Amino acid sequence: MTYDEFNDFCQALPATTHVVQWGGAQVWKVGGKVFAIGGWGDNDSPAYTFKTSDLDYDVLRDQPGFRPAPYLASRGMKWIQQVDASAGADEELKYYLTESHRIVSLGLSKKKQKAFGLNQDENPQ
Repeated sequence: MTYDEFNDFCQALPATTHVVQWGGAQVWKVGGKVFAIGGWGDNDSPAYTFKTSDLDYDVLRDQPGFRPAPYLASRGMKWIQQVDASAGADEELKYYLTESHRIVSLGLSKKKQKAFGLNQDENPQ
């Protein structure tokens, strides 16, 4: 996945915003909270960082092409960085980006979730 494809995919998710920060990284947020980062790869190679469930974190952290996300994981957060695009297909990365969006959006206040039209099926009224 290229950075353009990454940005197009993240933009298509509900209630997202995009900023370039932290040394030129492509940062995607939902409700003002980061759910995906494109950048920070070694030797200018693409790298994609995303929040995971506890189970996905435990599985991915030891898989080839993935690692606990620098800075974030060292602070106890369940964030993974895909550092080798050949290690996982684009569809797999899209799944993890979608899951990261969902996990982060569930952490927003109920009021924000409702205002953005997020998780209405998961938060019955």
